[in-house]
Amino acid sequence: MATYEYLCSRCGPFDVKLAIGTAPRIYGCPACAHDARRVFSAPGLSRTSDAAAALRAREEQSREAPAVVSGLPSGSGARRRPHPALSRLPRP
Repeated sequence: MATYEYLCSRCGPFDVKLAIGTAPRIYGCPACAHDARRVFSAPGLSRTSDAAAALRAREEQSREAPAVVSGLPSGSGARRRPHPALSRLPRP
């Protein structure tokens, strides 16, 4: 679905979501049913941050060539303490 912008001479601009490539030149205004013409405007693009772009690139790369793990990750290996609320649960 794409968002198309129309301009009604009575009510002003409004947006319509239609399938891509199916937007007519004239569309009925939802408020007054008067004919509105399609307006061409700049697409809603935005720049993503470098961190978000790097995450997206890494995710896309992992689809085609996932990293192979050959062992457990290094770490302290310390056991995690159970949550305190678990001790209050009923036991069988």
